[in-house]
Amino acid sequence: MKQLLSFSGIEEERLHSKWISSAEGPEFAEEMRKFVENLRALGPSPLKDVNKGKKAA
Repeated sequence: MKQLLSFSGIEEERLHSKWISSAEGPEFAEEMRKFVENLRALGPSPLKDVNKGKKAA
């Protein structure tokens, strides 16, 4: 999956996968906090404006 993102011009860091049990709420919250922090450091998605100005069919 990360190779496909890279091929598409999207940083691999925009995808994160980790198995966390439903009983591990604090661990999930910490993973999400770190992931959001990393996304903010990357800045806006390179695809943000791809469809800007286009109308749906």
